Amino acid sequence: MRYKGWKLTAAAVVIGAGLWAGFEWPSMAEGDVTTAVTPGSVDDPVVTKSYVDQKIAALSGGNSNSGGTASEDKPVPEEQEPGEANNTTNIVTVPVGKTLIAKDGAQMVVRAGKAIAYSPDSNGIADVTDGADIKSGSRVLNNHLIMFPRGGRGILPEPGQKYSLTVMVMGGYEIKVLDDQGK
Repeated sequence: MRYKGWKLTAAAVVIGAGLWAGFEWPSMAEGDVTTAVTPGSVDDPVVTKSYVDQKIAALSGGNSNSGGTASEDKPVPEEQEPGEANNTTNIVTVPVGKTLIAKDGAQMVVRAGKAIAYSPDSNGIADVTDGADIKSGSRVLNNHLIMFPRGGRGILPEPGQKYSLTVMVMGGYEIKVLDDQGK
């Protein structure tokens, strides 16, 4: 019986201490006057859009539209010709008899058709998927990422193929008719 009394006393002390702590130590969220932060002051962690716009305008040296929409603040992209170097992915159709020539840093994935590699020199093109170098005149597998660190190399439809190639291209490219296709 004595053991039960001790437990009951300890429980009452713990509950009492918790209640006292809860009432004596209010948090900032409950509005404690001694530690409250004045809204809009330097110590206030919440900032408004106008404050952010002012700071951005000060850093950029220009005027910022406070109250404008996000689309008004975005720069308008310049018009780009198809095949110009950019970071968008283009779906390109390479007709039979023509060659897709990549510019420096371009990447390609052959999606449909049978393609072969083209290179004007002894170097090939990089098949990143297989980790291999594809020599000029060799088959380029579908759905493999092909990288062109140097321009002037490319892919063309396999000789004897009736249909065009469908290729995803990221970066600059041009489609040409070459005299020495499939070198």
